[in-house]
Parts: sequence; structure tokens; C-alpha cells
Amino acid sequence: MEPALIGTRLASAAIGPLLKKLLVSDGPGAGLTGGARAVRLSSLVSFRGEKRTLTEKDVRKLAAALVERSGSGPGETPFPADETEAVAHTLGTTLLALGDLDMDDVQAVRLGHRALARRLRAAAPAPDGLSTDSVLYLESMTEWACLHVLEFFTQRSTFVARSLVEQTRGQAELIAKVDALLTGTATTTAQDAAFERRYLAHLAKKHGSLTIYGIDLHHSAKEWPLDVAYLSLEAAGPAAEPTTPAPVRQELAKTHLRADHALARHDKVLLRGLAGSGKTTLVQWLTVSAASDDRADGMAYLYGRIPFVLPLRTLTRHGERLPGPDRFLSAAGCPLTAPEGWADRVLAAGRGLVLVDGIDEIPESERGRAREWLRDLLSAYEGNRWLVTARPTAVGNDWLARDGFTDLALSPMSRAEVATFVHRWHRAAGPEAEPYEQQLLDALRSTEHVAQLATNPLMCGLVCALHLDRRGYLPRGRKALYESALSMLLSRRDRERGMENPYGIDLETAPQIQLVQRLAYWLTRNGRLQMDRAHAESVIAEAVPAMVEASAYAPDRVFAHLLHRSGLLREPTADTIDFVHRTFQDYLAAKALVDVWDIGVLIQHAADDTWEDVIRMAVGHARPHECAEILRELLKAADAAEDRRDQLRLLILAATALNHATEVTPEVREQVLSRAAELVPPCTADEARELATAGRMVLDLLPGPEGLGEEEALMAVTTATHIPSDAAIPYLAGFARGSTLDVRAQLVWGWQRFDTLAYAEAVIAVIDRTELHFTVVHDDQAAELLRLGITPDRLEIGDGVSGGALDELLAACDPRILFLTRGGDDPDLTALAGLTRLETLSLEFSDAVFWRLRGLPSRAPLRTLTFGGWPAEGIKGLRSASRLRQLTLWDAHAIIADDWRELTLLTQLRQIVVAAVDLETLPEDVVLPWISEIVVSAHDETPRFEQVVRAFPGLQVFALFGDPEREVDVAPLAGLAGLTELQAHDLRLTGTEHLAPTVRILA
Repeated sequence: MEPALIGTRLASAAIGPLLKKLLVSDGPGAGLTGGARAVRLSSLVSFRGEKRTLTEKDVRKLAAALVERSGSGPGETPFPADETEAVAHTLGTTLLALGDLDMDDVQAVRLGHRALARRLRAAAPAPDGLSTDSVLYLESMTEWACLHVLEFFTQRSTFVARSLVEQTRGQAELIAKVDALLTGTATTTAQDAAFERRYLAHLAKKHGSLTIYGIDLHHSAKEWPLDVAYLSLEAAGPAAEPTTPAPVRQELAKTHLRADHALARHDKVLLRGLAGSGKTTLVQWLTVSAASDDRADGMAYLYGRIPFVLPLRTLTRHGERLPGPDRFLSAAGCPLTAPEGWADRVLAAGRGLVLVDGIDEIPESERGRAREWLRDLLSAYEGNRWLVTARPTAVGNDWLARDGFTDLALSPMSRAEVATFVHRWHRAAGPEAEPYEQQLLDALRSTEHVAQLATNPLMCGLVCALHLDRRGYLPRGRKALYESALSMLLSRRDRERGMENPYGIDLETAPQIQLVQRLAYWLTRNGRLQMDRAHAESVIAEAVPAMVEASAYAPDRVFAHLLHRSGLLREPTADTIDFVHRTFQDYLAAKALVDVWDIGVLIQHAADDTWEDVIRMAVGHARPHECAEILRELLKAADAAEDRRDQLRLLILAATALNHATEVTPEVREQVLSRAAELVPPCTADEARELATAGRMVLDLLPGPEGLGEEEALMAVTTATHIPSDAAIPYLAGFARGSTLDVRAQLVWGWQRFDTLAYAEAVIAVIDRTELHFTVVHDDQAAELLRLGITPDRLEIGDGVSGGALDELLAACDPRILFLTRGGDDPDLTALAGLTRLETLSLEFSDAVFWRLRGLPSRAPLRTLTFGGWPAEGIKGLRSASRLRQLTLWDAHAIIADDWRELTLLTQLRQIVVAAVDLETLPEDVVLPWISEIVVSAHDETPRFEQVVRAFPGLQVFALFGDPEREVDVAPLAGLAGLTELQAHDLRLTGTEHLAPTVRILA
């Protein structure tokens, strides 16, 4: 039962007598002369002062009686039964706070019952450890109590001010109206709660399984539970530039986490990933995790969230306007009808989980409109969590940056993740699949072209299915793989099972491909992923008479056969069709384009990211002279491109497409390779990552370590570490010795992308460890470091490392610098206690709601500390860290006045990092003259520079981070006599002419 429903159980007639005991009774009297004075609340309560008739114990008994009475009656209780005692205690404490309020009875009446309830809750200690239902119940009950307290005040004979006579007469009417309002609210809330239970159950069922579309696994279903098959991949943020200040580099370094934990750290995320990389499966996983009571480890942060799954391809299939919240469900095909205004209430309360899937799946011309739609929603509703998915190049790096979105990209699957996927797939597929699991794992290790194909969840699933269907045999090459998949889906599947044709259609593979590729061609030409069923039927009806084998059948039966038996098509709604995955559409559209030799269309769309796979596959389908023409036209388009990014994309596309060609003349091949060599080494990290998408052939273009400058070497290594092939390991090993720190750091970071053992022996075992941070993201890496006897004194450990491995690694290394990420609701930090050399510690908790500083090492000379999320002890837990010199708090929750006062005890502190909003709470009595450097995040607020000048008189360095579109006046900083340096990162400064000439300004 929702807390507001207590109104239906505890009406005014029941609550009044109980609450009246809390107040001092007075003698009768008309009280209309206006001569009496208002009296303080402390003299009107019956548990304090000379007229005391109740003890604190009596008040708590009254509170327990109120709680018991509100919990009686039919239906569910308003809060968990095991929290009854804690709820009653908290309510009693809140009621006792009546005697502490600094106001009189007249002021209380003017304040109103809701505002008075807020004052009471603020005066009493905050509820500790109670569930959301219990907290909401206490808020509602306190308002009811305050309503009757005010009603009692108006009935006292001393409440005689003439200006309040009318208010006094109307109080009974007010109570009746509030009773009716609460009863009405209870009805609305009950409807919402009932609907949400149905809606969440619908989402859990709809999204709770994964499907192998069209693939027969004989002894197991084509669907299996999502929680069995789901594999959490890594998501990474942009790499920091070498010139980035240390605090920001530390923050960026931590932006590497499990993709399904991204929304625990960031409330708005733009997640990029290639086709088949698992973006939509992640949306399913987040939806089911929010909709289910039984959540996997690390997903507790979704408790209480209501998911809205918004696939853009569905919302815009007819070119209509993107929906408002009232149409979210119907536009996404949800059959349930919500109570009027329900979605608005959910989002207004900040309880939403908005999952916008597939920016790349709408035409580029519509993406600007989609961004404005998102911005309107963001400005109207605060406190929700937002995930937007897209292909890597669908939108620019700054597309949602100013709206507060964190830009992350799904990392390619590592060999370990591929092995895990294969194991889970075969376990889910049933006992028949078990004998083939190890065969496929061996093939993935020993056969390069198979390993190249299995780089994302879609291709892994396809490889697993084909391997099982062909009893351990796999075709060579991507084109052959798709040909085999289409043969299996279109013909062999039903035939080998001896299944009758349910639609009376018997067609070979070739004519079926000819028909479905017409649908793919129409969708691709029109920039769509869905089409109306009626239009799809007309496309097939037009094609059938011209096809000898198919013309014997009625077109509508042919269409029904393709839709329901091909395994390639599906019906997302009753009136639309689409392909089961974009990759099949791209493959077939490319074949259709080559069949009609529509090369002009290909080149016209060459710079369009949604056509990249179509063009690559077209080269694979083309005959030698056609292949040469496509490649030459791509090079011409690159020459004509004015934008460097477009030119880079086209040249990479040509190089990538070359790898798909069956046959191409040496002259054209050399021409493409020489032009691709112009890109090597790349100039920026973005170009390096984009270049790596061309695959292992890029390794033949990358120069060795000899003769490269520092930046060239870094870009070459960045490229190689993003190539998903162990063939890159020998190349990277050449940089392990004698390289710069940035290059060696990139090598260590790249370890997670390759076979753990092979990379450890070739690179990690020989790398120069001077000043090098070692990144460890899973137990196998930790075990390899211990096996090789490597004990780094600078460690970055991810939450993929188990507690046992963490204990062993820290005990062996006793690091000086440690960046530690932990998962779980109550992370175990006891491994830190034994450290003796630790100087710098950064703690990041991916989903913790409770943690303590008790694990901080007492014997270590800790100088620098960064933590995200506030510890249970608050900043008081740092009192023992008397030698602390740098403290970063901008990732913690808001700093209050008492926290600032605690900082006055840390007299060795020299640098602090905070958010601008935290400066608002600086008390007037706090002065920190020993602070010489402050770093302020000013993305949302402008710092109060007057507070800075007053509280930090010894400041020498002031650094500001913010939004490039914002302008900040720093003239007030002229009051800092010792200021020597002012840094501005992504901000425009004004008023600098007022600063002393000796101040160095870095902007």
C-alpha cells in the first residue's frame, strides 16, 4: 500500500484524540477581543515545561499507537513490517521536535501544515536506513499530525487575534477538504501503484529473454532467460590528453566501467557501439533489472526506477513527431493503458529510467529534431536517469555534451569475454550443444578468421549457432558466413527437420534472397529500419510475377512465408516489419545494389555512417572490375571531401572494404594501401580509434618504434591497442622498452583487450615499470602479475577484481598510489588496512550506497585522497588523516557547513577539489588560510568568489572547470593578494584586467 493511502484508514476523527494529548489544554473562552498574546510552541506542548503531563516515553507510545492504527485494516501495510519499530521511533522523535521550534502559535498557523511538517522533519534527525516506503509514510503521517496540531491551536481561547477570526471559522472546512483531497490522492496513488505492478511485470516478461531469430537448436528453445545469457561488457570514456591537469586525468582514468553500471555513476549517458555490440541487449538488461525484485549484483541502484523503453526506429517509422510522456507507452507498442497523467507524475518525481535506443537508426536529417526532443524532456523533468545509444560515428562528440551527458563507448569483446559468451551460449542451448563448446573455443584460439568474426555479441551468437547447426564446421570469411547463415535460415532449417511447409511454399534459397533483398534495398535507400506491412506486401507482390520459381504462388502467401519462416524478418507491431538485425539488412541491401549496379547511390552515401557496412559488403559481393570501380570512386570521394573527418572516414572505409574483396587488381590494391598509409600514424586519439576499425590489416601500415616521435608513437600504440586481434601483440611488444610514460601507460591499459597470458608474457613481463600505473580489471591479470613477480607501486584496480585477488595483490605490492573501484552495496575495504606506503588513494564505488572509511590504512603516509560518494562517517572519518595534503570531493554529495568546519582540523591540507555549489555552504566562521590551491568544477554553478577570497586568504592557485559556452567574471579574485596562477578549462573568463599583473592566466 502506498503511504498516501493511510488517509483511508486514519481519518480526522481517529487521529485527533491521540494528537490532542501532545498539547496543553486551556480553559474555555470566546477569545474575540484580540487582547491575548501569541505564545511560544514550547509552552503549548504537554511534554515540556511547568504544565508537563507526558514524558518522552509517553510521546513515543502515542507515536506507536498512531503507527499501529494506520497499519490496521484490509490490504497491504504502508511499509515493511520489520521496520515498524524504527518507523514508530522516528515518528516519536519528529513529534518531540514540536517543543524545539522557534515560533509561536500564530506563526505556526500562518505557516500551514505542510510547511510545519517540513520544519519538524528538519529539526528531527533524518531517518537512517529506512526503506523508501517507510520514509514516504513518515512524511504523510507528519503532515496529518501537523494539520490537527494547527486545528487545535485555532480552538484555544487565547488564539483571539481579530485578523484570524475568519481563518479560525474556516479551519473545520479546511480539514474536511484535506480529508477529501488525501482520499482522492490515495485513489490516484492506488491506481498508479496497481498499474506500475502490471507495467513492470509486462516489461520483465517482454524483455526478459534473448532470441536466436530463425535458428533451430532442436532440443532447446530459441529463447532463453536474459539473466543466463547476459554478458556485461566494458564501457570506456575518452582518453585524457597529456596536457590535461592531474585531477581531471584522474577522473577520466576512472571512466572505464561495466556498461550496466554506467548509470550508477552518471545520470545521463550517451553510449556508442558498433552494430551487434550489445546496445539493445543492454537496454533489455537495464529494463529487466529495474522491473524485477531480484536484481543482479551491482544493479541495486535501479531500485524504484520506472523504465521507459523508447526505440527511435519505432517512434519515427511514419515520420511523425516524437512523443511526449503521455504517449511513451503507445508509441513504443506497449498494450497497457496507463492512468491519465501517470508518466508525467513518474518523471516529475524523478523516478524514471529513460532508455532511448538507436540514434543511428533514424535518418541523419531527423537527429537534430531528436536532440531537441531530448532537451525538452530534460528541461521539464529532473532527477531521472537517461541512456541514449548510437553507433560510434552517428553523432559528434559534443552532440549531448552541453546537456550533461557522459560519452561512453562499448569496448570490443576481449578473448576472455568471448570465451564466457560461448560457455553461456552452449549452457543455455541445452545438452545437445555441450559437446561442441570446446571445439568452438579451440577454433577461436587457433583460427584467426573465426576469431576476427567473433568480436561482438551478435557475431558470437551467429558463430555459435552456425557451429552447432553444422556439427562443428564453420565457413571461411564474413561473406561466406552470411551465405551459410542465410542458407540455414531460408532453406535448410525446415527441410532438415522434415517439417511440412505451413504456407505451401517451396522455394530454394536464391529466389528467397532475391525477394527479401528488395525489402532491404527499399529500407536502406530510404534511411529506415522499419516499413509498413502493407508497403512490404506490395514490394513482394510486384516482384513475384517476374520470378520463375515464385510466380507459381500467390504473392500474399509468399510474403507470409518470408515473414514467418525465413528467420530474417519480424513484426515489431501488427502493421510493420523489419529485419531481425541491421546487419542482415545491410548485407542484403549491398547485394541488391551490386545486382542493379547502383554505384552512384553507394558513393553518394559513402560519408553516411549508416552505409559503412553496406559499402564494405558491396565490395565483397562485387566482381573484380566492379570492386575496382567502387574502391577508385571511394578514393575520389576522399579527395573531394573538405572536412578532415569525412576524408579520414572515406579512406578507412576504402581500406576496410579492400579486406572484403574476393579479387582486386594489384594496381588498385596498391593505390588504396598507399592512400591509407597517409593516415599513419594518426594525429589524434579519435583518429587512432577510428583507424583501428579497419582491423588487423592496419598493422601492416603502422610504423615500428624506431624513428617515431613521442606523440607519433603514442598514436600508433593507441591504434594497435584498439585492434581486436592478438596479431597486434608482437607489434605492441616492440614498444615495451624505452618508450615514454604515456606510451607505456597505453600498453598497460591495452592488456584487457587481448589474451591475458600471451600479452603478459610478450609485453607486461618486459615493460619498463618506471613511474607506470598498472591497470588491473580482472582476476586473471592479478594472477599474472603475481606469477611474474611484478609488484607495481602504482595500481589501478577495477571492480572486476574479486576480494580474494585484491587481498593478494595489495599484500604483495603495498603500493604508493592506488586507484580502487569496488562494487556491491557495502564494499569491503579491509584490504587497505595493512598498507604501509600508501600516499595517494582514489576510491570509486560503482553502486555502493553504504561504505565506511574504517578501512583506511593507519600506518601509511596518506597525502592525497579522492572518493566518490559520501562515507557513513561523513568527513569526520578523516580526522585521523592528519598528514593529508590534497582532498578531492567533487564526486561526493553536497558539502554542508559542518563538513567545512571539519576541514579546519586538517591543517596540513594544501589543495582541495570541490564543486562550485559546495562553496555556497561555506560558513562565515570558517577560514582555511593554509589552503594554497583550489580546483572548482563550475559546470552548473558560478562560484561565489567573495566566499573564496574570505575563506582562503592564502590561495595561490585557482583552477576552474566548466562549460565552453559559459562566461565567468573573475574580478572579485583581485582580493587575493597571494594569487599567482588562474587556470580556466573550457570556460571564458572576464574581469581578468582587475587582477594583479603578476597573476599568470592559463585559459
